[in-house]
Amino acid sequence: MLQCLEQEIRSIEETVREAGRTQPGYALLQTVPGIGPILAGTILLEAGDIQRFATVGHFASYCRCVGSEYVSNGKRKGAGNTKNGNRYLSWAFIEAAHFAVRYEAVIRSFYQRKQARTHPLVALKAVAHKLARACYHMLREQAPFDLHRAFA
Repeated sequence: MLQCLEQEIRSIEETVREAGRTQPGYALLQTVPGIGPILAGTILLEAGDIQRFATVGHFASYCRCVGSEYVSNGKRKGAGNTKNGNRYLSWAFIEAAHFAVRYEAVIRSFYQRKQARTHPLVALKAVAHKLARACYHMLREQAPFDLHRAFA
């Protein structure tokens, strides 16, 4: 039974890789620390055309990388709406953040600074938010990932 499941997983991964390779920006996304072939394909296929997002904030919100709070005149007017956006993009950027923190020193130092002041999950979400913003600009401008521009 385990061999059958492993075979199914391999076939699904190969399908995702093939679908991702046809998308423009697939190679660009793999230059981001923490994003490999599966996450690059997932991000491209789930995000769709990047031109449909007017600003980087709209993209980050769609990826569930920002809080869902509405404040007007210094008063909190609404909460909730946390399920708005794409859950697969949220998952992909959190996974990328895990790997980026583990393998990239600059990102790890940013994470540790945030973690010293807040909860570790909040710090990880901040890394995911920065990765989402960087990916938006990369796909919009067709430029490779610049670590110091994203985490300076």
